[in-house]
Amino acid sequence: MTLLSRRTALGAGLAVLAAPRLARAAWPERQITLIVPFGAGAGTDMTGRNIAQYLTKDFGQPVVVLNRPGAGGAVGYTALAEAAPDGYTIGITNTPGVVIIPIERSVRFGINTFTPLAGVIEDPAVFAVHPDSGINNAAELIARAKREPGLVTVSIQGVGGSAWVSAKMLEQATGAKFELVSYNAGTAAVLALVKRDVVVGTANLGEGIMMTSGQPWKVLGVMSAQRNPLAPDVPTFREQGIDVVSTTVRGLSAPPNLPAEIAARYAAALDRMAADAEFQALCRRTFQPLNYMPAQRFAEHIRAEDRLFRDMWQRQPWSQ
Repeated sequence: MTLLSRRTALGAGLAVLAAPRLARAAWPERQITLIVPFGAGAGTDMTGRNIAQYLTKDFGQPVVVLNRPGAGGAVGYTALAEAAPDGYTIGITNTPGVVIIPIERSVRFGINTFTPLAGVIEDPAVFAVHPDSGINNAAELIARAKREPGLVTVSIQGVGGSAWVSAKMLEQATGAKFELVSYNAGTAAVLALVKRDVVVGTANLGEGIMMTSGQPWKVLGVMSAQRNPLAPDVPTFREQGIDVVSTTVRGLSAPPNLPAEIAARYAAALDRMAADAEFQALCRRTFQPLNYMPAQRFAEHIRAEDRLFRDMWQRQPWSQ
């Protein structure tokens, strides 16, 4: 073999060895789908759209939101769990919903199904009434629910979702009994109170502020450990003598068995996103309380939530 032919063969061999690495370096080469497991217009949808907007710019490929509402998020979570692990399908995974659903019913996913990428938003629950309801604080709400068991209607966004969990936690903490009315989307659950179809409306704080500006929506309390900067005048339930803390952490996950190199690409992009001044400003404008958790911390949070709600289930199983 001549020196030239040896060089040609060597170059061809190196090209073959380098091809997979070059292919990986080119990822992403096409559109990415971001599954939102709830309807358009509410807090989870806004989280997904904010993330999609940033990742589109960062990756140089379109990241398109696909709303897959239903069954308290289970429809969307199942679609994410069954997607190909190639990085081209990701989705919002909310706690506590993503841990609650596999505890209380049989589904095709669990907390170990997904590849956690990051926690992004932490939004506490609020309970609100119509200003003409005659209910002025959390204590008066509980008193009415005890006086009229099963007659105080509460809007929720699907069984197993964050509003459902908050209502169940409030029942367990106080002995009150509510009648939970399920809606397919957060906007419908909020508007149910505005239209007086229910006595109590539930939402996360950010989406409640976003969707009820100028509407008859009187917040009784926020279920965070401390008052929230988005609504500093709203007392916590703890301040009112009811020891309930219930927040939704909205994170981003991928299907199981995501290749490590693609997970690393997401980790780097999401780190940049959390530090990006424009993204931070976007979260403030859309009432999204930013609380960034890198992948490992988000995974630890999911496991902690799973332990908490499994313990609750063992002590007192809940039902619809």
